[in-house]
Amino acid sequence: MNFPFTKHYPSYVKYDEKIEPRPVFDILNQSAARFPSHAAIDFFDKIITFKQLDELVNYFAQVLMNSGVKKGQKIGIYMPNCPYFVICYYAILKAGAVVVNYSPLYSESELKTQVDDSDTEILITLNLKLLYPKAESILKKNLEADGGLKKIIVADFTKYLPFPKNILFRLFKGKTLSKPAFNNKTIIDFDLLMNVITDIQPKFPDIHPDDTAVIQYTGGTTGVPKGAELTHANIYINTMQSKLFAIRVPDGEGATLTVLPLFHVFAMTTCMNLGLLCGHKLILHPRFEIKKVLQDIQKKKPTGMPGVASMYNAINNFPETKNFNLKSLKICVSGGGPLPLEIKKKFEALTGCSLVEGYGLTEASPVVSCNPPESFSKEGSIGLPFPNTEIFITDLNNPEKFLGVGERGELCIKGPQVMKGYYQRPDATLKCLEKGMLRTGDVATVDEDGFIFIVDRIKEMVIVGGFKVYPRNMEEIIYQHPSILECAVIGIPDEYSGQKTKVFVVFKQGMEISTEEMMAYFKEHLAKHEVPKEIEFRDSLPKSPIGKILKKELK
Repeated sequence: MNFPFTKHYPSYVKYDEKIEPRPVFDILNQSAARFPSHAAIDFFDKIITFKQLDELVNYFAQVLMNSGVKKGQKIGIYMPNCPYFVICYYAILKAGAVVVNYSPLYSESELKTQVDDSDTEILITLNLKLLYPKAESILKKNLEADGGLKKIIVADFTKYLPFPKNILFRLFKGKTLSKPAFNNKTIIDFDLLMNVITDIQPKFPDIHPDDTAVIQYTGGTTGVPKGAELTHANIYINTMQSKLFAIRVPDGEGATLTVLPLFHVFAMTTCMNLGLLCGHKLILHPRFEIKKVLQDIQKKKPTGMPGVASMYNAINNFPETKNFNLKSLKICVSGGGPLPLEIKKKFEALTGCSLVEGYGLTEASPVVSCNPPESFSKEGSIGLPFPNTEIFITDLNNPEKFLGVGERGELCIKGPQVMKGYYQRPDATLKCLEKGMLRTGDVATVDEDGFIFIVDRIKEMVIVGGFKVYPRNMEEIIYQHPSILECAVIGIPDEYSGQKTKVFVVFKQGMEISTEEMMAYFKEHLAKHEVPKEIEFRDSLPKSPIGKILKKELK
């Protein structure tokens, strides 16, 4: 089915724009040549220029090759946002190896499962107690069992803090640092490695765009995590698609506030790769601390800040937000889950910037669609498909049947950003990439203008007495209540109707109301079969590292 989305496609980009696939590290090569003296990274006021970043990447890539790293070898990055992450990411790719991203919040068992599953042989981490002891323990277990992980490289977190913050961190937060047992064989000092080469004459391996660049784990919210193999072409093209479609700030003149964690595919593409491709400065934050974020927006004047709904919601409702000037922001993109209309309107009123909802998933590197930031768009929509991206709606009961305008079905995708497959999981790959289409597991419709609307996830849809209930629709209405800060709707078993809905609610500070008042609101604004049978009031809701509400934990 060819949907009529081109009638409202942005005038500044062609849907059939030709994008040459390239290795991912060409992103840095291009900007280092164009903007050598421009700031590439700002980490707590420590500045690294594009020229300096390029030199560090080339140096570490040669160190890796000199130490025996071969093309296709798996190297893990296990750290929060910091300059080391960016250096290691591009150096690993330039050396011909494959990046495997790991969340700093993983438990030791979660980390070990993915290290073993991905065949990671080297793990790069920091000397933080949150990280190093888990990495060391997994290394020891692998060495004892002759497993795949052979060594860990440990970097000093304080090295890229500016003076005197590097000294103050050791004085006042020294208890958060580990003392690695370096032996130069299996536990290696990153800084020592960076001092072993005197003659830098890099001869990097030839990389084909179809070579795997990153193994990114996905599926944790709905099942066993699987490693999506994203090629150099997948990631480079998706970065270019993002630039063509969404970025209206001139190259070399912007800055991206990078609060989303870079180990997550959303930040990898829309913060790091896109920011550096545009010659924009990355203002790195290891985590979302609202006051520090607001201070940096006022002081450093970022033009963009990709985020998730909960992040924008927190800024909207922080009592001190009104004391900060946020007007430098031009475009913010929300992803990782639905953007309630109330959050969008309030954030735009506060900042004057355009907050647009986009849509993506790990298997698509990740961005599939977005609302055009400077042309016709629709509230509640995930926008129009990216250049060269085909959208299909298939019947929920018969995936071979294609549906038309206004009909609800599973959203399926074809495009150059769609993954190669799941690492060493051919059965899961065949199921997900059915007949060349990526099955998203999301229920969607496309309207008469070609705008896509996500109704809900197939696995989250609730059947109440034979009626289909879509939690996303309910949540949109609940967020309109002036007392609600956050909410989530799930389905739970019910003897009478098969399933029923349960609502979890977090109130804004000082605005609690009774269960009876909440139920009265539901009955007024929801259909009879949508009215929840249970309400649970909470101080907070469980979230993923990027701030997405985790319904699997609520269930």
